[in-house]
Amino acid sequence: MPGDSFARLYADLIVWDAHACLPLVPGQDMSALERHRAAGASFVHVNVGMDYNPLPQIMRVIAGYRRWLEEHADRFLLAETVEDVRRAKRDGRLAVAFDLEGSMMLQGDLDMLDLFHDVGVRQMHLAYNRNNAVAGGCHDRDGGLSPLGRGVVRRINELGIIMDCSHMGLRSSLEVMEISTRPVVFSHSNVKALRDHPRNITDEQIEACAGSDGVVGICGIGPFLGDDEISTERLLRHVDYVAERVGPRHVGLGLDYVFDQTHDEMPAGQAQDYWYPETQGYDLQGMQIKPPEHLPEIAGALLDRGYEPEEVRAVMGGNFLRVAEATWSAAKGPV
Repeated sequence: MPGDSFARLYADLIVWDAHACLPLVPGQDMSALERHRAAGASFVHVNVGMDYNPLPQIMRVIAGYRRWLEEHADRFLLAETVEDVRRAKRDGRLAVAFDLEGSMMLQGDLDMLDLFHDVGVRQMHLAYNRNNAVAGGCHDRDGGLSPLGRGVVRRINELGIIMDCSHMGLRSSLEVMEISTRPVVFSHSNVKALRDHPRNITDEQIEACAGSDGVVGICGIGPFLGDDEISTERLLRHVDYVAERVGPRHVGLGLDYVFDQTHDEMPAGQAQDYWYPETQGYDLQGMQIKPPEHLPEIAGALLDRGYEPEEVRAVMGGNFLRVAEATWSAAKGPV
């Protein structure tokens, strides 16, 4: 596509990155997200806590992030609705919402989901690599959803939080997709058939996700793409695989860019190797991760591979926007 035509197309896209990570530090400067905005991103989900993070830390991080976004409302917008995303796009701002990785921070209390929704959490999965009282993790012996876990899925659906299965075990994720009444996503997961890693997902999971009218967000982390290599060609192999298997309606992007890999997120008393087994190739301070600056390159490469403009629009963000429309609009009503 000629340069001017591509520039017009890209400028018109809703570009949605389903997961990114800033240091989980109270009062954290979020200005690194300017890299997403400068790259033409319209929306990004930012992690505010994982299963190993204590609840007081998570709440202080959320408080600080909310304050920072409010103080920089000329460039950023804390998005609570799909219209907020569209409004930010019109204004040249980056829409931001929060996601949770795991459910230990609920402390067994479904009412905590209401609280997290009220403070800006719009996407959540139930287990972060390891088993908990709700669900099974991808680096554990997954026994499936507990009765509490089934209640968590129902309440997430009622509240209008995007139901995410990244980091979860096979059985738990399939059970989530079986009972969820809203579309289910893998916000940042790659294809196991292309790179055999426990964090990647099987054809069965991909097909179940599509069956829920959900989206697989392809992740930009090198070890999950294969050979710790983050070329656009490598990432698009995973995009192509999902698109060919279940259609371009069910694939998107969740780069999982970590803005400060030098920051140690592990709280005192937690063993890093438990959460990130060295045998699985984790190198938290040295992994290659595809940065947000590559988003225009990805869009252009999709066109060069023969994707139609409307398919590019879908993959770059329209598919996740569709899930948000079907989910956030639930707004605490019965499903």
